[in-house]
Amino acid sequence: MNPTPPALALKRLSKRFGKTDIICGIDMAVAPGERIGIIGPNGAGKSTLFNLISGRFEPDGGQIWLNGGRIDGKAPHEINRLGLARSFQVSNLFPKLSVFENLRCGVLWSLGYKYTFLKFLTRLDDANERVAALLELLHLDQQRHTLAMHLSYAEQRALEVGITIAGGASVILLDEPTAGMSQSETSRFIPLIRQATEGKTLLMVEHDMGVVFELADKIAVLAQGELLAFDTPDAVRADARVQEAYLGVLQTQTVHSPC
Repeated sequence: MNPTPPALALKRLSKRFGKTDIICGIDMAVAPGERIGIIGPNGAGKSTLFNLISGRFEPDGGQIWLNGGRIDGKAPHEINRLGLARSFQVSNLFPKLSVFENLRCGVLWSLGYKYTFLKFLTRLDDANERVAALLELLHLDQQRHTLAMHLSYAEQRALEVGITIAGGASVILLDEPTAGMSQSETSRFIPLIRQATEGKTLLMVEHDMGVVFELADKIAVLAQGELLAFDTPDAVRADARVQEAYLGVLQTQTVHSPC
């Protein structure tokens, strides 16, 4: 019997811009259902890593595998249809559509409707039922008819997560989901993320260490484009190299990273 492949595998992944190396030969395998927190100082390469995985950037070296299939070089929409979805630091919503309509846009393709203008959306019972379930999951049922532009910031972030998971992707990338939230908003958002991504593989870039240690099964630490550590939260917390990187003791090279 063949073992189950990783949900996501990076093999010697690298990226440079001009003469500057941004991602330096990263190897990482994420098991199905694992929750991974990705942390690191500013400029460590976290956003570039997400852009590589989601297809916005092409790698200069290495490979990216999703559920046993190679995806590096594919377009973002192709990767999405293979089961990977991503949110962004800045909310990408349809501001003049309601909460319900935003979520419905997210579920249509996965249900096979694709680009059709011959059906009345209100009659798509399967799509509308899935949206109703998402509204309840996200605690946005009372705002279903509210335009996205009129939601509070925390509600917009919740809707962003909802749109990300709406298509049924098995691997979810969340880019700083709690950025800009107050402490009380963040504390309420953590269980929402946990519940919304239940049973899925989650990779999350996050600066709030409380969120990371609360949600992550493992933590990947990037520094100067290298994978400094990839282990359980307790092991990462005790890692001297990680402590040095966050205390600024780790030797830095601001012009060229040490790939």
